[in-house]
This record gives sequence, structure tokens and C-alpha cells, in this order.
Amino acid sequence: MDVELCYPQLQNTSCRGLMRPRFEAILLYTLFSSITVFTVALNLLVIISISHFRQLHTPTNLLLLSLAISDLLVGLVVMPVETVRFIETCWFLGDLMCALSYIIGFTLTSASVGNMVLISIDRFVAICYPLQYLNKITRSRVEVSVCLCWACSLLYNGLILKDHLRQPARHNSCYGECMVVINYVSGTVDLVFTFIGPCSVILILYMRVFIVAVSQARAMQSHITAVATRRVAAKKSERKAAGTLGIVILVFLMSFCPYYYPSLAGQDISNSASSWAIVSWLLYFNSCLNPIIYAFFYPWFRKAIKLIVSLKILEQGTSQANIL
Repeated sequence: MDVELCYPQLQNTSCRGLMRPRFEAILLYTLFSSITVFTVALNLLVIISISHFRQLHTPTNLLLLSLAISDLLVGLVVMPVETVRFIETCWFLGDLMCALSYIIGFTLTSASVGNMVLISIDRFVAICYPLQYLNKITRSRVEVSVCLCWACSLLYNGLILKDHLRQPARHNSCYGECMVVINYVSGTVDLVFTFIGPCSVILILYMRVFIVAVSQARAMQSHITAVATRRVAAKKSERKAAGTLGIVILVFLMSFCPYYYPSLAGQDISNSASSWAIVSWLLYFNSCLNPIIYAFFYPWFRKAIKLIVSLKILEQGTSQANIL
């Protein structure tokens, strides 16, 4: 790779960047652009589906809508910037954009995690307390919860990165660099509030949901004794519940563990680490996987996709269509 000055006119203070070979740069742009388009398309399908069809205007789907919006913004705003940051070794967007890019990225990621926690609470109440669900989970309460989730994400990440926003270039050693360092104390707080806390809530609630689902399957099995096919169906139900739980927890851990490893190891989090690009992309790739995990498991989403792709939603009265 050739080494060139990021700002040739500032020879004494400019960073030196390693220029990637043209073929490698094109290949990487193609790969990351594909991931970005895929993320935007999947989440846009979820947003259009829930917004258009009246049958889907439920408190549960409002949470899915909020999750899809946060993940859509990750694809639209964060992923393109991270693509340029990874492929182009020099930063040309200025100090303010350097600070804002991280604040926006972390805020959207936190909002996505918060929405996943709200979804797990919704499913916990729906399965464990079905008779009280309609009284406990109302549309107004969900709307307030979603607004608080977004507000807290913005406020929280603004506090974590306030020094970086006040002095964006404080950690830069030369022009053409976008350096952010989260000290051990802030990293530990972030570890608890954005990873350990949400992960614990999701794990505990889904374990409870799994136990109740298994007990319900066994109860149904006991009422239909001596029917082998029913027993097989019950076992399949148990495996499906276990599989869904496993996917949710595994994807969450795989996406977030690498990012928080420095905090777990008692180190500062810095984007100067050689593994930062892989770690950050794993974190943001979760926004591509969320619509698959939370939406593709719903039959109505597959029906909605067919209507959207075929442009039948443009026909009059399709918002009233029976999609459930």
C-alpha cells in the first residue's frame, strides 16, 4: 500500500494514510454497500408493513416499528460513514462530524437495545400474564415507553461522549484523524447500562417465557394422552421455543461482546485498536439481523412483503386487508 499525506498542504501536521489498492477498495465498498442496502431494505419493509396495514396497529407492533426505525437509521446514517471510515484511511469530514458520527451511532445502537428490552417485556407479559395483558400493555403506555427509550438513549450517550463533543480533536495527533477514547470509568458504566443490564433482563424474561411455553406445551400434551402425533407436535413446540430463545441471546452476545471486551478487561475503549473496524461492524450488523429475528418469525410479515413487492398496497382499500 502507498503512503500519502491526508492533507498535502499541511505537510508538518497532516496524518499519513495507507492508500488501499483500487481493486481492494472497490471490493470493500461493494461488500459494505450491500450490507447497508440489505439493512435499509429489511427495516423499511417492516416499517411500511406496520404503518400501512391497520390490523398491525397494535402495541406489540409499535415496539417492532420503533426497533425498525432505529435500525433503519443505522443503515442510512451510520453504516455509510463507517464504510468510508474503514476504507479511506484519512478522515475528511471535519472534527464536528467526527464527534457527531459517534454520538449518533451510539445513540441509535442504545435505542435498538432499549427496544429489544421493551419487546422482551411485552412478550413476557403476553405469555406469562395473558389475561392481564390488555390492561397492562396499552398503546399509550407503549408510546410513552418508546419516547423515553429514545430520549434516554440520546441523553445517556450525550453524557458519555460530552468531552468528545466539546473537544472533538482532543485525542487526534494530526489532521486527518478521527480519534475517540472512552475511559475505563465511562466504559464500565456503559458496559453495565448498555450490555450487562439489558442482556440480563432479556435473558431472565426469555427464560421465564421459555419455561411457561414448555409447561403449556406439556399441559396440552397431558390432555391428549396416547396420541403420538400430538406428543411429537408438543416436542416440536418446545424445540421451537428453545430455538427462538437461543437465536435472540446468541446474536445479541455475538454482536456486543467484542465491543465491550476492553471494558471487561479493564481497558479504555479506543477506535485506534486494529480490531475496531470488525468490532464496530459486528455491533452495527445487529441492525440487519434484528428484522430477521423479530419480524421474519411472523407470518404476517411474509404476507406483507408479497403485497409490498407486488405493489398491491397501492390499490385502494389494501390497508384494511386481512393480513393476520
